[in-house]
Amino acid sequence: QVQLVESRGGLAQPGGSLRLSCAASGRIFSGNAMGWYRQAPGEQRELVADISSSGTTNYADSVMGRFTISRDNARNTVSLQMNSLKPEDTAVYYCNLRQQYYAYWGQGTQVTVSS
Repeated sequence: QVQLVESRGGLAQPGGSLRLSCAASGRIFSGNAMGWYRQAPGEQRELVADISSSGTTNYADSVMGRFTISRDNARNTVSLQMNSLKPEDTAVYYCNLRQQYYAYWGQGTQVTVSS
């Protein structure tokens, strides 16, 4: 089993920044992928960004150039640096780990962008 614990999100003004972190524990195998998804009210959960164990990244078009995903394989952590935040970035953000055909999720953390 794998557990994912996310840092608290928060409130930011438009144009501001926030950083999310997630720590994974349990039976973690090499070659996994970690990432962040988000879900706004009334919307489907969508990929924000993910990163392979070798560091290959993938971003949603809506966050390209504003968000940066990174990971520390030794500590089994993944982070999401969010800059130039927009009101449409408001959502619950979920940490995700995929390995051996299974996907694991964090509990979700609220990010609100508002003036």
